[in-house]
Amino acid sequence: MLHKLVTSPMNLVIKVGEKVKEEVDKELYDLPTIQQKLIQLQMMYELEEIPEDVYKEKEEELLQRYEIAKQKEMEQWEEMTKKKE
Repeated sequence: MLHKLVTSPMNLVIKVGEKVKEEVDKELYDLPTIQQKLIQLQMMYELEEIPEDVYKEKEEELLQRYEIAKQKEMEQWEEMTKKKE
């Protein structure tokens, strides 16, 4: 009984932390979101709302996130196909 009283709050914190990490990863590495942000960035640059150096810096960041997201997608796909075999 005492063990449950001590570990329950810790388990709850761990579960909340895992959920937050999952949501952050989803936002950071969601392919449609990244694509949309790239389009918005391009439009801002073309409308001269941001300077070229800011555009290039943010574009590089988004492209790196896109690459990671694609890699994660491929790993998930490979994992799913292995489970089916």
